[in-house]
Amino acid sequence: MGAALGIAWRRWLKTNGIPVLSGLAAVAVVSLLQFAQLPALDRIGLLLFDSYQRAAPRAYEDAPVRIVDIDDESIRRLGQWPWPRTDIAKLTQRLGDAGAAVIAFDIVFSEADRTSPSRIADRMLRNGEGGGENGPVLAALKGLPDHDKTLAATFAGAPVVTGYFLLREKGSETVEPKVGVAVSGSQPQGDIASYGSAIQSLPLLRNAAAGSGFVSLAGDSDSIVRKAPLLAMENGQLLPSLALDALRMAQGAGSIIVKTSDGSGEFGGEASGEPGQVVSVKVGAFEVPTTSSGALWLHYTEPRGDRVIPAWKILSDATTTDQLRQKFTGRIVFVGAGAIGLRDLISTPLHDRDLGVMVHAQAAEQMILGRFLTRPDWAVGLERMLLLVLGIGIALLLPRLGAVRGAVLGAALVGAMVWGSWYAFTARHFLLDPTYPVIGLALAYVVETGLIFYREERRRAYIHNAFDRYLSPELVKRIADDPGRLELGGEEREMTVLFCDIRGFSRISESLGPKEIIRFLIGFLTPMCDILLARKATIDKFIGDAILAFWNAPLDDPDQCENAARGALAMVARLEELNREMPKQDNQAWPGEVKIGIGLNMGLCCVGNMGSAQRLSYSLIGDTVNLASRFEGLTKYYGVRIAIGSALQARLPGFATLELDRVRVVGRDAPETVFALLGDEALASKPEFMAFSGQHAAMLAAYRAGDWEVASRALASLESAGGDFGLVTCYAIYGERIATLSRNPPGADWDGVFQAIGK
Repeated sequence: MGAALGIAWRRWLKTNGIPVLSGLAAVAVVSLLQFAQLPALDRIGLLLFDSYQRAAPRAYEDAPVRIVDIDDESIRRLGQWPWPRTDIAKLTQRLGDAGAAVIAFDIVFSEADRTSPSRIADRMLRNGEGGGENGPVLAALKGLPDHDKTLAATFAGAPVVTGYFLLREKGSETVEPKVGVAVSGSQPQGDIASYGSAIQSLPLLRNAAAGSGFVSLAGDSDSIVRKAPLLAMENGQLLPSLALDALRMAQGAGSIIVKTSDGSGEFGGEASGEPGQVVSVKVGAFEVPTTSSGALWLHYTEPRGDRVIPAWKILSDATTTDQLRQKFTGRIVFVGAGAIGLRDLISTPLHDRDLGVMVHAQAAEQMILGRFLTRPDWAVGLERMLLLVLGIGIALLLPRLGAVRGAVLGAALVGAMVWGSWYAFTARHFLLDPTYPVIGLALAYVVETGLIFYREERRRAYIHNAFDRYLSPELVKRIADDPGRLELGGEEREMTVLFCDIRGFSRISESLGPKEIIRFLIGFLTPMCDILLARKATIDKFIGDAILAFWNAPLDDPDQCENAARGALAMVARLEELNREMPKQDNQAWPGEVKIGIGLNMGLCCVGNMGSAQRLSYSLIGDTVNLASRFEGLTKYYGVRIAIGSALQARLPGFATLELDRVRVVGRDAPETVFALLGDEALASKPEFMAFSGQHAAMLAAYRAGDWEVASRALASLESAGGDFGLVTCYAIYGERIATLSRNPPGADWDGVFQAIGK
């Protein structure tokens, strides 16, 4: 028993060992990539979380947070920015009188107000306007209150939080925080963003304000703001964000407490075992879970009009204090600029262009409501476990399951992981990333299936080696897949057939040597076949310089007529390019200007394995094929490039076609109407072609009615334009016919059919 198991094991290992080991190696590679935290792969998970937010944004709740927007209408009503600080003071005063708990400015007043009376007086003096009658004016201006001092006094009497921008480079201006930030646990490590200086409001304004916070926002590597930073480090000191300090002031809290521990669940990372990683921030009654960098994952809401109030409505005398109290009493108010040219635009998972002040407001909302997205500290461990367990499992099971059932199982596992991630987001607000487990499963499947497929292909190599000397590669493949196809026979299909022949090939062969003829044919046939294959044609055979191709076999082609017509037109256009390019190339035998004729026809054919028991050929036969060959021969007689039958012409309603003649071809009793294919829809829609087509039809009608005089006049009017459409030879033929028939009128049984005497 043991020996039998050993033999079975060795046989299995010999057959499947390399694919299985390769699948396991693929899982190991993905696991290493997860440890490396590649930004490109981490971004896939971030984009997945973005799609979750778009599909299920946070439901808006009426939290005590409002935004005052200095929008375009406010600029239009109150004048261009920057406004006089007296207007900002009035805005602040009205919000304070309305009972706003906090007024937080997402605006930095870093320069003195140019509209202050004293500064206007200084400019007048610098411009030499201080003498004469301007003296009393200057004295009056200097006696008026300074606008910045007015705003500072207003700030001192209201619960104001000012904002400042943090800069990476070192500078002389550093922040003096309004609140102490205490640390519970080890000192925070380097995950918190570190800065060297700041751009702040004027000293008298920030000294008058009760709070201050940074307004700097930094997106991820793709510039999308998914997290709101609550903490930053400047020259060794911890600083709160505008939203965090606003929440502190709204509660009257004296400090902010940062809690640290030995690990963090920030996206893309794992518990490092090092102390000092931030896990939460406590301010007053609220404790906010954060990433190790002290940031809050944002769960955005859709825009809400009742969250934003335009600044002009607050400054309008028509708005009463009671009306303002209804909107602002007890609320944290963020003041920002949304007007064009002022707006601080950022990208969020929901919108490509959103206001930066919206991030601060939504961060404050989430902290107050307790609506948090979190990346649990066990998330990375779960994702790694799924990667290893499922990846190893699929690698071991795949040889037994096979490619199809393995794909079904893999797709089911991927779907389950994505659904689980979505459920965790919607039900628990957890951010669980299935990216690495999915990549591990997919890579293991692709690598292992590829090797198994290679092994199976080698098993079928004998059939290919035995038959591909005699049959086309495509047919060999089909026979290898289904040996029953070796039987003789075929099927009846409606098909489109193309014959293409080089004009005067015998004369060309005379002028070239055998090797030159071969180079010429290769240079001609290769681009022609490229065009046909691009149009889904099956190339049946080469008959010397001629090409036989067809559509709608062995695969169905619902657009066979259009593909054939466009392919033939492309062949004519490509030949014109070859006639210009080839003579200029070295070692290329190209006999001057080469011309071709193409015959197209559509109808029933028998297609399949034709031949004998000794030799097979996938080909087609039928009257449709014979007619296509005859049409190709008629192109020389009528002097056109492409001739098609009436059945095909009826399937090309948008193409530029003209009836050439009714012809009784050699070997066939029934007449056939032959058309010239001149161009595609672009040509057919041109007014000059439509007019020409009508005149051509009128000429044919007169000709078949035996009205030789009318036909002759119509033909004369067409001859000047006939050269533009390649019908010179055709009209010369009709001119001779009309002249002959007018001298010797036909009998009453004349049907206007031309009897072809050559192929």
